[in-house]
Amino acid sequence: MSTELVIDVTPSEIAIALLENKQLVELNKEKRNFQFAVGDIYLAKVKRIMPGLNAAFVDVGYEKDAFLHYLDLGPQFRTLNKYVKNSIARKGKAPWIPKLKLETDLDKNGKITDVLKSGQLALVQIAKEPISTKGPRLSSEISIAGRNLVLIPFSDKVSISQKIESPDEKKRLKKLVESIKPKNYGVIVRTVAEGKKVAVLDSELSGLVKKWETAFDKLILGKVPKLVISELNRTSAVLRDVLNGSFNHIFVNENTVYQELKDYINTIAPEKEKIVKHFEGDAPIFDHYGVDKQIKSSFGKTVSFKSGAYLIIEHTEAFHVIDVNSGNRSKLGENQESNALEVNLAAANEVARQLRLRDMGGIIVVDFIDLHNSDNKQRVFEKMKDAMSVDRTKHNILPLSKFGLMQITRQRVRPELNIETLEKCPTCKGSGEITPSVLFVDDIENHLSFLINEANYKKLILKVHPYIAGYINQGFFSKKFKWRLKFRKKIKIEAVNSYQFLEFHFFDNNGEIIKE
Repeated sequence: MSTELVIDVTPSEIAIALLENKQLVELNKEKRNFQFAVGDIYLAKVKRIMPGLNAAFVDVGYEKDAFLHYLDLGPQFRTLNKYVKNSIARKGKAPWIPKLKLETDLDKNGKITDVLKSGQLALVQIAKEPISTKGPRLSSEISIAGRNLVLIPFSDKVSISQKIESPDEKKRLKKLVESIKPKNYGVIVRTVAEGKKVAVLDSELSGLVKKWETAFDKLILGKVPKLVISELNRTSAVLRDVLNGSFNHIFVNENTVYQELKDYINTIAPEKEKIVKHFEGDAPIFDHYGVDKQIKSSFGKTVSFKSGAYLIIEHTEAFHVIDVNSGNRSKLGENQESNALEVNLAAANEVARQLRLRDMGGIIVVDFIDLHNSDNKQRVFEKMKDAMSVDRTKHNILPLSKFGLMQITRQRVRPELNIETLEKCPTCKGSGEITPSVLFVDDIENHLSFLINEANYKKLILKVHPYIAGYINQGFFSKKFKWRLKFRKKIKIEAVNSYQFLEFHFFDNNGEIIKE
């Protein structure tokens, strides 16, 4: 299987598309000024204790207070709290963890009021990003993720990924990590560490320990809340988690991010550095690699997947519902049962892709086409488990019920990605009536006149549908040539396949859209 990453960098956000065999399977969009990402570690202040919920609301700087449950404090919260207090009191000279005496573990059946009080400082980590009307969900069981290892301060336990199947390899890795880890640090060995040599793991472990210690060397009271340790940006985090031997190319359209990615890959997988390519084409990068077209066909309420069969996807506050429909395939096949089985097996693949693509979390109910044969029901269940096996997010799948329903739970750590594919017509603005087409280019020229003569823009980029771009550029004395003579300014025309026929937008020299 070939895997490619296509990264579209704009002034306001970074969009990351993961393609497997040229098919879009994951799409991440990150605002460039976005905070409160999963993995970020904050020194925060407890605002309110809620004994009835056995939880606290904590100020991490978000518009809504974050939620911290007693069970998410972690067994070694007292030790962590003592460590933070000592670091602040010693003005950033943190105690050396291997020499630290650990406090007793928290009682699992304890009360939040026994541990926290309003106004207290606490070190917390973002476990779930803000979703809908809720603030971030927090944990004080701190972990710092690397490519091969996850470091857990104040724990001596070494855990091995369950996805590593070989018992001998599990024993080797456990013995190896136990021999190199410092005292009072726990380690989780990730699946990608399988077969790695001691030098690679030792180097990464030292880097993770240094990352933790360096953050506390600089810790002074100052303004609270404050970010203590930042998780990698979404681009690097995706690379860290998914980069494997099947990666063929990483395409990025911005030079700074290109250099950052090359440097990052050089640290985690030097042999893969050459797969990073700087895209310098004229067309938008998502258009060039066919990502935009797949986004348009893969999002929305109705998604087609095979010979007329389609899914209907609905979202509610409580759960997501996916209905499988055979469409015009109901007229094909030997009989209803075999036709339903074929559609259901294909639907399982598409449902698994949709869950990853939209990052749907919580409870998902899939209404498959009715099957009467119990063996066929089992085949659909096994197919779904197989299709979901590549999903890195924690999930659980139940067999088909007697009503043909399959229940899936999938961990939700960030808001579901929702892209509206049905657009209001940019020409008629939803009225159903348009101005005469013969005046369209004149309308563009009027906008040009205003932006150059009134708004004083020195350089402009006009993005239009390819047919309109062809018309504007046609001939030696083209519209573009006449505009350049008239306005004495350079005007760049770019064709965008995803635009509606009479849609156009102006952009400035930095690639920011100009809103008039």
